[in-house]
Amino acid sequence: MAKKETMTSRQRVLKALDHQIPDRVPIDLGGFQTGIHKKAYIELLDYLGINDELTIMDPVQQLAKPCEELLERFHVDIRYICAHGPDSFKGGIEHNERDGRLWHDLKDEFGVVWSMPDDQQLYMDISHHPLADATIKDLEDYPFPDGGDPTRFTGVREEALELRNETPYAISTGIGGVVYEICWYMRGLERWFTDMIENPEFCEALLDKTLKFWLDYFDGFMAEIGDLVDVVMIGDDLTGQSGPLFSPDFYRKVVKPRQKRLVQHIKSLTKAKIWYHTCGACYKYIPELIDNGIDILNPVQIGLPNMEPTKLKDMFGSRISLWGGGIDAQHILPFAGPGEIREHVRRNIEIFRTGGGYVFNNVHNIQAGVPPENIVALFDAAYEFGFYD
Repeated sequence: MAKKETMTSRQRVLKALDHQIPDRVPIDLGGFQTGIHKKAYIELLDYLGINDELTIMDPVQQLAKPCEELLERFHVDIRYICAHGPDSFKGGIEHNERDGRLWHDLKDEFGVVWSMPDDQQLYMDISHHPLADATIKDLEDYPFPDGGDPTRFTGVREEALELRNETPYAISTGIGGVVYEICWYMRGLERWFTDMIENPEFCEALLDKTLKFWLDYFDGFMAEIGDLVDVVMIGDDLTGQSGPLFSPDFYRKVVKPRQKRLVQHIKSLTKAKIWYHTCGACYKYIPELIDNGIDILNPVQIGLPNMEPTKLKDMFGSRISLWGGGIDAQHILPFAGPGEIREHVRRNIEIFRTGGGYVFNNVHNIQAGVPPENIVALFDAAYEFGFYD
């Protein structure tokens, strides 16, 4: 006998994030860390016979904005709302010739330039770090953007009200609060890693600048939608495939206090759950994130050291919600067949859904080259096996 839903999407998500038992596991697709690459999206639409005009919602990651028909087909429970650039920022992609190739170049508000060759069309990588040769004194004169510019937030309350009043879905912000990573975007990764050892004062000065931007940003954003949104997404990648990307001591002494200040500030502005994104084997940092006040961990990169579903659920399942981890996205989703994918999802959901505190998604974005039949198998299995008895 087919199981039936007994909750709205918003009720389902909120109950799960309160570590209670909903009717089924909530499902997510369409965020900036839970999305789908444009090439995979185009192939998926063709496979399912769905017509949609491609909209790129993230040019750096080349993520498509999923259409409503696809989201409903996959029983997706979350919809996203984002702020935008201020009126004074004239962004956009420029096309330039270099080394005999056509390049797509994008300068962001912080002055970082992201580039992608036209003959590749996969992702944008950083081609210019504006603070590569800067000193602490130079930071005082650098034109950092104004996070609190009110023109960033025009129209977002109206959009949030429409979602709240006219749809049954939970509402999440797009990703923000990127306090740490923006620093190395501006400085360059190698130079930043050297700074952490030889010039920590510069690191602290730059971190204070990015923190101020995000404190001001969330003041303005939450003033508009803090009473309407269910989840606020922030994040910085702290770990890689085998563990921390930089010294845990530096994290605890320098980065963590600033992250914690941001989290607590957001919590003073909204009752929404705070979602934190870090890729990699982040097991050792989960207690630190909980201490910061984080409610939700994403993307739950199973398959890495100490990131086994049973271990994560047993150790942290009652203290933090897990959002992701539905399948091994590096080895299973792109290369296995639908039957193996179905079984993989079934096993993971049975572990993660225990006691609530779980939202289903792939580990990070669905990449170009993932067969559409595998994507369908992924979400169909999540729906079928996500119901609670």
